[in-house]
Amino acid sequence: MSDSGLLAPGWRPGRRQVNGLSLHVVEAGPETGPLVVLLHGFPEFWWAWRHQITPLAEAGFHVVVPDMRGYNLSDAPRGIASYHLDLLVADVLALADSFGADRFDLVGHDWGGVIAWATAARHPGRIGRLVILDAPNPDLLGQALRHPTQALRSSYAALFQLPLLPEAMLRPLGFAGLRAMMRGSARPDTFRPGDLDRYATAWGQPGRLSAMLNYYRALRRRRRPAEPARILPPTLVLWGERDAALERHVARDAVGLCDSGRLLVIPGTTHWLHLEEPERVTAEIGGFLKGGS
Repeated sequence: MSDSGLLAPGWRPGRRQVNGLSLHVVEAGPETGPLVVLLHGFPEFWWAWRHQITPLAEAGFHVVVPDMRGYNLSDAPRGIASYHLDLLVADVLALADSFGADRFDLVGHDWGGVIAWATAARHPGRIGRLVILDAPNPDLLGQALRHPTQALRSSYAALFQLPLLPEAMLRPLGFAGLRAMMRGSARPDTFRPGDLDRYATAWGQPGRLSAMLNYYRALRRRRRPAEPARILPPTLVLWGERDAALERHVARDAVGLCDSGRLLVIPGTTHWLHLEEPERVTAEIGGFLKGGS
């Protein structure tokens, strides 16, 4: 299978051998430019960043957008243990290594943001600047879930940790359950006709749905730190004003762990802010990566 029909001019598909598996990546921009890695969330794939790739490349960045392990055209190893957060962080570092980058900028949305938080916490010397879109810091998950209303909003994540049942709920009728989840958490204009069909093609790759859910199942197996790690790299947190999954205090608490952090709430947006206000979100990302505050 190929994603060639999704590629815009200047976007270069390829593969990278990372931690014993093959990751599908899309690149754009000058290979000599500063490396920025964009990590997608659940249940998207590299195409999540379709509005950001070209502008960042035109700004001089070497943009690398992977399908994370278990998604779309990247390898999908079996078993919950293959999706431990430690491995996901190692994938990011190994991907940067494959491009010869000792230091790079990192942008993540949703699960990609969770991985980006963890990467910056554990390997601060590797990250130049960090941008997070609507993602909790995993070191603060327990604290966040002590809020009853946030626990209720996160109940879907507890459901996803169950064996077999989530697949049985989400796969039938062309992934009607996943489609409804995305539409129900977004603005009416977020997904254009055909967008969710493209996502469904990625979800339908063998083993991918279970792999995607295994991110949630592996979460309870992670080591809980005695104290949340400080985030040393300069950090920008972008948040959808109307995010139905994550409350605002999750963002504020995460920024509170940053030595140099700023929270910016994008008015009128939901969890899918990078799709709903792409020009604003891209401008904020690009300006911050260029050295803005």
